Amino acid sequence: MGNARDKIAKVGVFLAGTFFKIVLYVCVILLLYWVGSTTYKFGHDVFNQQPVSPGEGQEITVVIPEGASTYEIGKILKNKGLIKDEKVFLVQEFFSNYHKQMVPGTYLLSTAYTPNRIMGILAGDTELEGTETP
Repeated sequence: MGNARDKIAKVGVFLAGTFFKIVLYVCVILLLYWVGSTTYKFGHDVFNQQPVSPGEGQEITVVIPEGASTYEIGKILKNKGLIKDEKVFLVQEFFSNYHKQMVPGTYLLSTAYTPNRIMGILAGDTELEGTETP
C-alpha cells in the first residue's frame, strides 16, 4: 500500500513539475513577444518620422526656456501636440544633425512638421521656415 502511494506521489510531482515548466515557457514566450513588439514600435517611431497631423496642420507658438534639456523640450512639444512621444524625440535628437544645438526662444511651429524639421527650426537652421523669434 505504501508502494502505491509513493508511485502516485511521484506521478503527481512529475505532473506538477511538467505543468510548471509549461507555464514558465509560455510566460517567457509572451515576455519575449512583448519586448520584441515594444522595441520594434519604438525603433519604427524613431526612424520613421511622421508629423502629428499631415496636410496643413495647426500652427502653435512654443516657448523653449533657457537651460531646457532635450527631454524637457520634448515634453513641451508633446504637451503642445507637436510630437507624439518625448522619449522618441530624445533619441531622434541624439541621432540628428541638430544634436545639442537647440536654442531657447519663442517659435511658431506646425503640427504638420516632422520631428527633424522641428529640431532644425529649434536649432536655428536658416533654410527651414517657421521661426517667430529665435
